[in-house]
Amino acid sequence: MTSTLDTARLVEGLREQTGGFTRAVAGRDPDARVPTCPKWPLRTLVGRVGQEHRWAAELVRKGEQLPVPDPRQADPGAPDEWARWLREGAKELIRAMQEPGTDTEMHTFFGPRPAAFWLRRVLSDTCVHHYDAAFATDTAFEIADDLAADVISENLDLLSTPAFETARPAVAGLRGRGERIGFRPRSMEGWVITRTPESVRWERGPAEADVVVSGAVADLMLVFSHRVPPEDNRVTVTGDRALLDHWLAHTAL
Repeated sequence: MTSTLDTARLVEGLREQTGGFTRAVAGRDPDARVPTCPKWPLRTLVGRVGQEHRWAAELVRKGEQLPVPDPRQADPGAPDEWARWLREGAKELIRAMQEPGTDTEMHTFFGPRPAAFWLRRVLSDTCVHHYDAAFATDTAFEIADDLAADVISENLDLLSTPAFETARPAVAGLRGRGERIGFRPRSMEGWVITRTPESVRWERGPAEADVVVSGAVADLMLVFSHRVPPEDNRVTVTGDRALLDHWLAHTAL
């Protein structure tokens, strides 16, 4: 689970995406509906992001696994306080990462991993939730191509880790007989996912696939993250659509 982005870029990316999320939600109606997270009002989405940053910071400081918090119990304060609260959470995580060093191994759901695992994991969530907030508040969503690409790679790292099946049993349904799914962006090399009898495998490159989703990398990230449906006109699907639908049905993180 090694990112193609270095630690400095992961930190910069967390600042960028937290800033974008903050601009989308600051001062908004806390009870506004979030269509892409239908069980959550905007207040809970805000709570989730700030809470996850603080939870990961504490986990890194202690070097041990902590219970996953309930976002419904997070208290981000009044809407006019959200910007400060969100910025403080991101700063807390960045400071925590500097204490042990990003290469220091610590516990994760998947065994020992460098501390940077948590920075990357939280950044991935923040990118997707930035879109949730922007969509809910009719705010422009912006993400750099390298960050959008790493969200896809980070999620594939999780899905291809055998231990992940324990946390998400549905992932076992992704095993197959060599079927291949491609995500092909216009601006960089894409991803080819192979469903083997043992597990999911993936690689970067232009290999052929049974079904291919093409489009801008940010839009591919949104399809991959179940935020935009494959029939959206921002992307093009060619090949075995049923194979893609099966993949999406078993990969909700």
